[in-house]
Amino acid sequence: AALQKLRGTSDLSAELEEMLAEQAAVKGQRAKNPWELFQNRALRWQLVSIVVLSSAMQLCGNDSMYFYAAYVFQEAGIPQDKIPYVVIGTGSCELITSVTCNMIIDYAGRRPLLLGGYIFMAGWAIVFMVALSQQTQISWMPYLSMACIFAYILSFGIGPAGVTGVLPTEVFDQMSRPAAYMICGSLLWFNLFLVGTAFPFIVKSLAHFCYIPFLVVCVCTALYVWFFLPETKGKSFLEISEEFRKRNFKTKTRVGFYKGPEEIKTTTL
Repeated sequence: AALQKLRGTSDLSAELEEMLAEQAAVKGQRAKNPWELFQNRALRWQLVSIVVLSSAMQLCGNDSMYFYAAYVFQEAGIPQDKIPYVVIGTGSCELITSVTCNMIIDYAGRRPLLLGGYIFMAGWAIVFMVALSQQTQISWMPYLSMACIFAYILSFGIGPAGVTGVLPTEVFDQMSRPAAYMICGSLLWFNLFLVGTAFPFIVKSLAHFCYIPFLVVCVCTALYVWFFLPETKGKSFLEISEEFRKRNFKTKTRVGFYKGPEEIKTTTL
């Protein structure tokens, strides 16, 4: 009844079947602690994926864009008393695109949104550094820098910001999800502290080219998504689990009735 009210439809047979299958898969297991995920070979690539993507959320430099926003807007000729409102506008863009991402994620897929987000961010980072270096020489460069700020934040919101948070739900079973979210949350805050502490020194050392480290993070994350992260759109947890299992154990699997990682028969390639 609760699901019918939430979904707005009475046809829930497929969803209920998937929920019952996952319940059967973890029957007899207990909730795992965070450190147990690191010790479990069956969760190796799932864990690596959320560590990479959760870290990239902060290390991609999106929050650092706000550091430059007031300076760029001032150089573009925006009145000083209006700059705070424009900066708020950049945050509103991130909020709107994050909400939009959650509306289209089931149509576009997870990998395309992540890939597109990080690739576009890498491209805008290059343009932004060039624009900053020429800001005092060319009159219209501040406007290009301003466009880059909005484009960078929009690219982040439509891809990484909206997708990263849902992945632990899709790649971990019910017994592992709480621990996975604890790891994700810890990484988000730690890397936010790291970027906030290091960014002033990066600016001092690299000046207008301070976005090179963030560019490297965006490119590396896009490559990881392309080569190692499977698409989870339209797949049940058991189907996603099988894809990761092939990578974790480098095996072909013959599954009768799936009850858990330790009960799957495997044949080595």
